[in-house]
Amino acid sequence: MTSPVLAAPVASASAGATGARPPGRARWRTSERLVGIAAVAPAVVLVLGFMVYPVCYAIWISFNKTNGLSFDYVGLDNYTKLLADPLLHKVFLTNLIFLISVPLVILAALVCSVLLYERIRGWRFFRVLFFVPNVLSTAVIGLMFKSLFSYRGPINAVLAQFGIPPVDFFAGAGSAIFVIIIALVWSGFGYQTIILLSGLSAINPEIFEAATVDGAGWWKRLWYITLPNIRGVLALVSILNVLYTFTALFGFIFVMTAGGPGYDTTTLDYLIYTLAFSSTRLGEGAALAVMVFLLIGGLTALQLRVFRVSEEN
Repeated sequence: MTSPVLAAPVASASAGATGARPPGRARWRTSERLVGIAAVAPAVVLVLGFMVYPVCYAIWISFNKTNGLSFDYVGLDNYTKLLADPLLHKVFLTNLIFLISVPLVILAALVCSVLLYERIRGWRFFRVLFFVPNVLSTAVIGLMFKSLFSYRGPINAVLAQFGIPPVDFFAGAGSAIFVIIIALVWSGFGYQTIILLSGLSAINPEIFEAATVDGAGWWKRLWYITLPNIRGVLALVSILNVLYTFTALFGFIFVMTAGGPGYDTTTLDYLIYTLAFSSTRLGEGAALAVMVFLLIGGLTALQLRVFRVSEEN
């Protein structure tokens, strides 16, 4: 007959061997899981309510001819009509022209981030100053540049001092796009500078010190050490700028040119607004929004692929 004193250790050993958990611990893990689900639930509801549902609803609207009140299912007619519309081709080419701002923003941000990293005189002040444009809204920046380049604005006043007649910058397509690109570069380079500066801060300073001892000049250090080590950050910055160019120019266009003269400065996001809310062609506007969504997704995948191949080589 087994002693009760010996039976308890044998029972605990057999329970441990079979991997059984005490009821209290299992109950504790279940309550932890429930608390975690409850903590995440509000964020999930917000994402579903403000992102997933609107996207799905926009896709459904894109298959309808609607003014927002009545819906008539037309299948892919909105897409085929848009693809055959010369206006869409013109607006798409205009958006491609605005991509000129991407290398300009990256170049300005790269130069500023390198100078800040090397801690030039007053680098703390300039770090704050460069970020100021990012605090302002696109509408405020648009109004500011519209005032600067207006017919009787400060820029024409400076040109008059050199005997140059005033220029109506917003009367022609080329000059209007030029002003908008300047506004894009000025408003975006500060944020990109901070991102690139964070990438530079991750580089081991001893690498630069060793290169300097070996006689490498500033340009060689930039080309052979700085740029290869921040390639991933440059990829992120370029992707962000391309996405911004295709999806976030509405504020500038609405305030500065309203898409004019004619449709010469109209971008894809402004055309979506025009179709959906100014001409009650909500179905076509939703179809164009879906097409732009697919376009930027494809561009992002292509850019990631290009940078991945370059890193492998």
